[in-house]
Amino acid sequence: MTIIVRIGKLCMRLVYCILKIFRTKKGKILFLSRQSDTLSLDFRMLRDELLRQAEEEKRSIEIVEICNYMVDGKSGIVKFGKDVLKSMFHLATSEAAVLDAYWPAVSMLNHKKNLTVIQMWHAIGKIKQSGYQTLDKESGRSRKVAELMDMHKQYDIIIAGGKAFNRFYCLSFNTTEDKLYNIGLPRIDYLIQTEASNRAAVLEKYPEFADKTVVLYAPTFRKNIELKWEPLLEKFDFSKSVLIIKGHPNQAIECDREGVYMCPEFSSVQMLAACDYLITDYSAIALEGAVLNKKTYYFLYDYEEYTRKNGINLNPFESMPGCAFRDGRELIEHLQSEAYDQTVLDNYRQMYLPENLGSSTVRLAELVLSKLEK
Repeated sequence: MTIIVRIGKLCMRLVYCILKIFRTKKGKILFLSRQSDTLSLDFRMLRDELLRQAEEEKRSIEIVEICNYMVDGKSGIVKFGKDVLKSMFHLATSEAAVLDAYWPAVSMLNHKKNLTVIQMWHAIGKIKQSGYQTLDKESGRSRKVAELMDMHKQYDIIIAGGKAFNRFYCLSFNTTEDKLYNIGLPRIDYLIQTEASNRAAVLEKYPEFADKTVVLYAPTFRKNIELKWEPLLEKFDFSKSVLIIKGHPNQAIECDREGVYMCPEFSSVQMLAACDYLITDYSAIALEGAVLNKKTYYFLYDYEEYTRKNGINLNPFESMPGCAFRDGRELIEHLQSEAYDQTVLDNYRQMYLPENLGSSTVRLAELVLSKLEK
């Protein structure tokens, strides 16, 4: 495999040298995503704001979008390879590239000096370890492979969340703090701007939620660790509350118990607006819930195992004292006792959310446009 990757890199670099002969197109911005086959909410909001600001400033810009959630199998690999080759041309002719995950052509190639690469990571904080922090761990990448693939290299700017996470961004991306911009992601603005309308839409679809306490359970993706959420049901009072379960996109959850809802019409982000309580674990949805000031609990039945296999940066037992539980039954009993300590959540919000909530999209678009030739 090592020989194949090295040959592939050499071929890519030779092709890219030819592609860089093409002139950079003024105002061209490239979006790259491996998170899905369509633009994420963050990218859509950034795109719309870039176009708005450009029109306001009477500037001409072009946005090119390449999205590929690579699936296993020959066809998936071939399709991704074609998109990587396509991205090489656009990297050679763009003034800015914005991505939300590792993209081979970005990190493995040497770019023109007038190309600015902006990593807009797909979470608004670094609650769990990732990237270089998890190399050679059971849930992480091989160090040898990561180094061979030049993982997370060539970034000029990294969009970060609250400053308390800066050290972890540096460790995750193997970078320096001067490259971090604590702007936050556009979805923060979406959460704030659409809270009322999202809540109304959910209640219109599920009017039975109106007179009950709405609890949303949204766990993180677990690799090589069994998902055990059933203990949350044992003490749950379905006569007074409803439980909504939103599994990770890569880890489906099924439950046909009366009183448990999946709400497939709505995303986890939309469901946050309608819930009274959020239950999660190591997921960055905890930060999204904090944006909306949602009372949050942490169900950490696998704390030791998850810490060993993946690793965490933010220990909920310390960052949210009194709100983190190993036992699901104890968690539900505490939730239903209505003894939640709001000051704990207030301190968490102040510590881990970026400043100036509600301005992320505007600031991010301003940053991207500032890197284009006027």
